[in-house]
Amino acid sequence: MSADDDTRRLQAANPTSWFEDLYVEADAGTASVPWDQPHPQPHLVEWAKGVDGTGRRALVVGCGYGRDSEFLASLGFDVVAFDISPTAIAAVKARYPESAVSYVVADLLAPPAEWHHAFDLVVENMTVQALPVDLHAQAIERVAWLTGSTLLVLAVAREEGPVPDGPPWPLTPSEILAFETDGLQPREVRRDEVRWTAEFVR
Repeated sequence: MSADDDTRRLQAANPTSWFEDLYVEADAGTASVPWDQPHPQPHLVEWAKGVDGTGRRALVVGCGYGRDSEFLASLGFDVVAFDISPTAIAAVKARYPESAVSYVVADLLAPPAEWHHAFDLVVENMTVQALPVDLHAQAIERVAWLTGSTLLVLAVAREEGPVPDGPPWPLTPSEILAFETDGLQPREVRRDEVRWTAEFVR
């Protein structure tokens, strides 16, 4: 069975906490995490050219093994990074034992109340698209609710129309525009052949 097949099997069984199932299996060496890459997301790196995070708070949604979180910390941001999977958070803390990032277990669909508009930068990198389409609207609203100033959304793109087999379920133009909520306005929305890079501000 391929890694993609493993992911689909786990996701079908549990539409949100399947992340924990996957990380547990990865920890046991019986599965791989498809998004565990040896570098931060290239579109995030491109967006962040010239950015100085000194004195600013950042939040990474669905941080996984921490590549994006550590990158933002290297730019001077005070970073909080969360994942729904306790196993992922334990693994990232072991991977970066001296990290300045605050790694915590939390659920995007029910985040801590004190996180409301608490972050100067929120990075949503392909977490919403890992949830079933019927959860996208709620997840998008929660991401906006977290954002104090700037939101960066990175996602695989698809056209409007029939829902594909997933995961993932790439985001449509209307779903990207749905981040324009809770006072957020689009600053720049770009799409290449396969991906969105969308920045929103309040």
